[in-house]
Amino acid sequence: MLFQYKTTSHDDIRIFQLFGELIDREQSKTMVDEVIDAIAKGNNKVLLNLKDLRYINSSGLNVLINILTKCRKAGGDVAICYVNEKNKELLIITKLDSIFNVCETQEDAVALLNK
Repeated sequence: MLFQYKTTSHDDIRIFQLFGELIDREQSKTMVDEVIDAIAKGNNKVLLNLKDLRYINSSGLNVLINILTKCRKAGGDVAICYVNEKNKELLIITKLDSIFNVCETQEDAVALLNK
């Protein structure tokens, strides 16, 4: 399944719901551009809902790190929620679980970003 996403907003948080497999940087170029645009408009908080993201590889992790870096440089942050077991193991193995704000639910992620 190809990578897709949809985006919504909650207050000043941009929410990206990811679908499919994030395995290629080019697949996510539009999403990263939307993050850059949101930051330019003052929305530097991003929530990544991974509920429907079946698989992510090192290129996909690089995309998430890129988004995190852009948000934090702009004084914001990123939260990730609904990480499946396979993707959670990848975050743990790469120690990215200690860099990202990983939450169980979208509600928890919104609360964390609103602190």
